[in-house]
Amino acid sequence: MGRRGGQWKVKSWRSVEGGGWEGWKGSKQPLRSKEKKGEKKKKKEEVDQEKMEKKEEEEEKEEKMEKKEEEEEEKKKKKKEEEKEEEEKMEKKEEEEEKEKKKKKD
Repeated sequence: MGRRGGQWKVKSWRSVEGGGWEGWKGSKQPLRSKEKKGEKKKKKEEVDQEKMEKKEEEEEKEEKMEKKEEEEEEKKKKKKEEEKEEEEKMEKKEEEEEKEKKKKKD
């Protein structure tokens, strides 16, 4: 639909600084001050920085968790090794006792 009698159809609306809304033609761009663009850039940079900080924190947490898990695994391995050594010692003692008993019987 084109113009009729000098009137134009409102294709979109924009907010006015004083408050409220104002219609504008599709061919006209909404007014954006350079200050607003700068603010948007700053906000975007802040958001990006926050995201980076969050990622770093999450990575640090993951690294800590991995270190804890590795330490726990090492502790478990050490315990198992100690238990095996104790079992071997007990077996040796039992064998020695059996040999002594046999010698005493002979």
